[in-house]
Amino acid sequence: MSEVLSQSEIDALLNALSEGDEEVAKSNTPQKVRAYDFRRPNKFSKGHLISLSNIYEHFARSLASYLSGNIHMVVDAKVLSSEQLTFDEFLRSLPYPSILGVVNMQPLVGSALIEMAPTLAYIIIECLLGGQGKGVVLRNHDLTEIEQKIITSRMLKITELMEEAWTETFSLTPQLTALETNPQFAQIVAPNEMVVLITLEVNVSESTGLLNICLPYVVIKPILDNLDALYLFASAEEKLSDEDAAVVRKRIEQTEVSVRAFVGGTKISVQEFLALELGDVIPLNQHIQGMMSVYVGKYLKFMAVPGLSGDRLAVQIVDVIRDGGGDTHGQ
Repeated sequence: MSEVLSQSEIDALLNALSEGDEEVAKSNTPQKVRAYDFRRPNKFSKGHLISLSNIYEHFARSLASYLSGNIHMVVDAKVLSSEQLTFDEFLRSLPYPSILGVVNMQPLVGSALIEMAPTLAYIIIECLLGGQGKGVVLRNHDLTEIEQKIITSRMLKITELMEEAWTETFSLTPQLTALETNPQFAQIVAPNEMVVLITLEVNVSESTGLLNICLPYVVIKPILDNLDALYLFASAEEKLSDEDAAVVRKRIEQTEVSVRAFVGGTKISVQEFLALELGDVIPLNQHIQGMMSVYVGKYLKFMAVPGLSGDRLAVQIVDVIRDGGGDTHGQ
């Protein structure tokens, strides 16, 4: 309940005002003023930011899986932060050259930006061209034509992964419409418009790069209610039903994984390699009666012996590696 002033306090205030004593008037007047910056209004609630973080956590897992298979390296990705700022602040934080994918957010009106840090781009290019992605040297110039084709192809896939990440919230069909290197050519909204920036950290082997997703408020405003619903659903922490668990299990069981039997290895000199001819035999360090390692993905899971199945080469599983399984020698 608000405080009720007595008649004497009211008279004192009126006298102070009539006599020009502003300090007395201020000290007796309840202060309920909250600072508000009209140049940078907060348009995204905490629930919106949490929902977007959850969406892009799913996106980060899909991105890590895709890049791991694409560049044949161990990749990990996670959401570092989600914050709101003006579009001008975002653009001024970008270096030149940058790698910016302009994404049309159909059926919403407008576009979003995917900013791939040059560090991450050069790591991907280095791995695809046969390197290990270590000690990448940044170059202060635009991408070459070959590098642009490599990055554009990956940006197209990243756009598809965005569509998958939004499936449970809203049916988006984002499309990559342009790849820019100059931030000034990526003016998708007015400079003072608010945007939400989701920053992902992508670790490739021993190197790290960032991926930023810039979503303007004016673009995703029509689906903010969906984000509120997602936040409320996530905060409810409902237990997974038996039917939902069965659906998840079925999807996992239908997932395709690579299975490889490691026959063995050896070392030869370059001279011996160059002298190889048709019919030559290369001895391996694997004994003919020894067991072979079988890898599921990058993990050692089985031991097997070689043989035939009909007229085809095959292996017979004789042991299951239940503990550990972290050996990636087969990579």
